Amino acid sequence: MRAFMRTFWRAALIGTIAFAPQVSSAEVRIKDIANFEGVRENHLIGYGLVVGLLGTGDKLNSSPFTRESIRGMLERLGVANLEGSDLKTKNTAAVMVTAKLPPFARRGSPIDITVSSLGDATSLRGGTLLITPLTGADGAIYAVAQGAVATSGYRVEGNAATVVEGVPTIAKIENGAIVEKEIDFNLFQLDSIRIALRDPDFTTADRMRDAINARLGPKVAEVLDSGTVEVWVDGKANVADTIMAVENLTLTPDSVARVVVDEKSGTIVMGADVRIAQVAISQGGLTVRVQENYQVSQPGPVSYGGGTAIVTGAPIQIGGSTVVVPETEIDIEERDGSFTILRGDVSLQELVNGLNAIGVGARQTIAILQAIKAAGALHADLEII
Repeated sequence: MRAFMRTFWRAALIGTIAFAPQVSSAEVRIKDIANFEGVRENHLIGYGLVVGLLGTGDKLNSSPFTRESIRGMLERLGVANLEGSDLKTKNTAAVMVTAKLPPFARRGSPIDITVSSLGDATSLRGGTLLITPLTGADGAIYAVAQGAVATSGYRVEGNAATVVEGVPTIAKIENGAIVEKEIDFNLFQLDSIRIALRDPDFTTADRMRDAINARLGPKVAEVLDSGTVEVWVDGKANVADTIMAVENLTLTPDSVARVVVDEKSGTIVMGADVRIAQVAISQGGLTVRVQENYQVSQPGPVSYGGGTAIVTGAPIQIGGSTVVVPETEIDIEERDGSFTILRGDVSLQELVNGLNAIGVGARQTIAILQAIKAAGALHADLEII
């Protein structure tokens, strides 16, 4: 029995189930698990026009905002007295332009932008983005974009078929915008630096404080909450030096035991600290298969194909007709599951290895995990996405 159980729990893992390592001892840098206050990106957005398309732009009848934008642009360029009904171009598309303003970006620095179609244009391939202001959440203009777009897909259309590769209505422009306004933030104004953990945890914050104090001196850092550690700076001129010294310190982060289940793909991802209390498991099911077959019944060779004849003014049926005869096959398979008792302090990896060894698939494993959680034997957060 013991030999069987050892083989049972050591079975190879198959399917779409992934595990974190059993011992979480890898050290990581602080810069990889936390952010420094003020050192962040800012999102920018703008509305513009892409011109020069080869007949793949917006239809002006169904995209009135494109028509009005073209008319307003031409009026600003000196083309006046232009009615909207006179515009019949198919080479222009209205687009939304998005970008991320890097921290400490200086005036004149180039940044990358993403161009996305707003109307019913079928492709932005070969177009050129006209000058487009990019604003932040406060409404101020921080960058100006312009340039030739580069799409990652294409669309080929004929009378009987259409081929689309990728998404031709989204394009990138490398260094397509120039920063015109800087974010007003100065490191030398800070008396302290706040470090925000991306995954708040008191244990990780405590380890971070200890690592910083060991490097910079006692009582330099303190834990404010589960997601914030504050580091006091010895002189405002040393802010940048303090950040450079802190961000490369290493520590072992802690995490909450969690099981993530994706029901759509049958994927299970679990952490190393997930444990299961003593529990008995039985899994069985009823499978019903219904198969439809269709047979064709044709009339004999002397028939006239189901035609009709007129005899004394009244139509009569001559010969037979071809008919389809359905045949249904039903197969019922019932499988009773026997109980498996798991002793206490069993890891989730051992459980799933054993379930796979006896032929339980990913979908059935998900149902078993949900039942174990409902029974209170799964000591972890079960997150279903």
